[in-house]
Amino acid sequence: MHPQFEYRIMAVKTIANLTCPSPLPAKDTVLLGHGSGGTLSAELVRELFLPAFHNAALDRLDDQAILNINGSRLAFTTDSFVVKPLFFPGGNIGSLAVHGTINDLAMGGAKPLFLSVAFILEEGLSMDTLRRVVESMRKAAADAGVAIVTGDTKVVEKGSGDQLFINTTGIGLVPEGVELSANLARPGDAVLLSGTIGDHGIAILAQREGLEFESLIESDSAPLHGLVSDMLTVTSEIRCMRDPTRGGVSSTLNEIAATSNVGIELVERDIPVREEVRGACEMLGLDPLYVANEGKLIAIVAPQFAQDVLAAMRCNPLGKDSRIIGKVCESHPGLVTMRTEFGTSRIVDMLAGDQLPRIC
Repeated sequence: MHPQFEYRIMAVKTIANLTCPSPLPAKDTVLLGHGSGGTLSAELVRELFLPAFHNAALDRLDDQAILNINGSRLAFTTDSFVVKPLFFPGGNIGSLAVHGTINDLAMGGAKPLFLSVAFILEEGLSMDTLRRVVESMRKAAADAGVAIVTGDTKVVEKGSGDQLFINTTGIGLVPEGVELSANLARPGDAVLLSGTIGDHGIAILAQREGLEFESLIESDSAPLHGLVSDMLTVTSEIRCMRDPTRGGVSSTLNEIAATSNVGIELVERDIPVREEVRGACEMLGLDPLYVANEGKLIAIVAPQFAQDVLAAMRCNPLGKDSRIIGKVCESHPGLVTMRTEFGTSRIVDMLAGDQLPRIC
């Protein structure tokens, strides 16, 4: 058998094993796809969690809650990390947890200040592995200028977990005049993306399945609060920021379109994708728009400030590949469409499950 053909067969088998199951008619069990960031996740939040915990801060469904406390605007977020494998090119579960929590605060315009960390450890986990993860968290937090000030540790019996899960909480302060939310997008606004997409998800997939590509693909995991600060110095007319993690760019933009009741139109040729990532996606039958990122952001910006914000983004190392990838429109509210390289238009819908589960 020709080696390339054999590799394609292996790739098809790999992605068949990784893809989350399609939604089932019955709703009496939790599926892997409920943690995907797609339609199953949205249904779970809308039908179970929101009715149970309904309040004004939660109902915004932003990456963080913005709370007014004694005249200060406090950003508050929490996240859990179950990535498999624990270590991957460009990072590990520890640095990912720090970066991901910082980024959720930053998407609200906050300056991150403090983190908590809770470890759920499986009996039998190597102490050397745990030390490496803890050291990575220490360094990531120190480099970002935040302090890990409290935490917790629990241990479960061997076979009851998968080595190590991490839960984090973050607190930051939002400057006066900054108001970012997914319900603020307006027709005419520009859609900005801070760089290439799909790097993290493909890096995880390659490490998990032992796939080798001509060029090393590394996770883009990085803290984005410095980039956000640079953007906000240009104007306060940034409507919304999101980091497209689970579900990728597609899920993020669909959430914004639905929340603001607007349409979003993308231009395929303007969306940056590394050639090695594009090639891996084509080989495996994946769409980069649905692959997770951990060091990129999407911003919805008033049109008159879009070019100035873009210039500020490109001056930051984490935004050097920034592009304007589309615009907000009045037509087809709640839908995201894309003008393809062939001049046609297609709907960019939200997947039910996830192409690549357990990537964060």
